[in-house]
Amino acid sequence: MRLLLATALILAACGSDKNTDESGARALLTKVNEQKYRTWMRAPGYETRRRAASPHADEVDIYVNQPVADVLAKKLPGGNWPVGSIIVKDGFKGSALDLIAVMEKRSDGWYWAEYGNDGTPLFSGKPGVCTDCHESGADSVRAFGFPP
Repeated sequence: MRLLLATALILAACGSDKNTDESGARALLTKVNEQKYRTWMRAPGYETRRRAASPHADEVDIYVNQPVADVLAKKLPGGNWPVGSIIVKDGFKGSALDLIAVMEKRSDGWYWAEYGNDGTPLFSGKPGVCTDCHESGADSVRAFGFPP
């Protein structure tokens, strides 16, 4: 009985991370799609699709918007990514798109959203499944850091 109760509490806590802001997640996906994110600069080290070093998929393509590209081009020292920074990761299993993960830097910090291959939001807002892992990155970005 105790095991059943503990399992139910754990599942309830995990469920609180999911779809915390579905309308915001949908708006963010619309925004990056309208900006044709796949035409953006590739993240450093991700100029072509490569094996994932994260739980996001087997292989990934990572794109960065202009505010991130500007910091990388100016080779500014570490600190914080500017408000308006967006990073999009397409995750693949084999040759098929499996998921899309998006980070957007807002005035109150990063906003995360992950979507299934059909665009359905899986996680959004500041879910622990994202923040717990990303806290070890340079201003919460794990795939690449600030220019040296």
